[in-house]
Amino acid sequence: QVQLVESGGGLVQAGGSLRLSCAASGRIFSTYRMGWFRQAPGKEREFVAAISWNGGTIGYAESVKGRFTISRDNAKGTVYLHMNSLKPDDTAVYSCAAAPSQHHDYIYWGQGTQVTVSS
Repeated sequence: QVQLVESGGGLVQAGGSLRLSCAASGRIFSTYRMGWFRQAPGKEREFVAAISWNGGTIGYAESVKGRFTISRDNAKGTVYLHMNSLKPDDTAVYSCAAAPSQHHDYIYWGQGTQVTVSS
């Protein structure tokens, strides 16, 4: 079992930056594909970014490409989401998720951290 705990959310002005962290428990974190998702009030949850177990494959939603960067430190069991040039539309609850491999769905989810971007 993998437990995920997000941190780093908060209130920031438009154009600002935040770094989210997702700490994972469990010895097998290093073999899992990790992703970040977000859900704004009244909207469906949407994909933000994902990274393969060794960081060799990374993907981003078009809406965040060029502004957000996903990374991971397997030794620390942590995945990060660096968010720059934040916009009010980025306001949402951000959650991390873990999948056993590139070919599996995400099966472990964190509780999320709130990011609010003021205009």
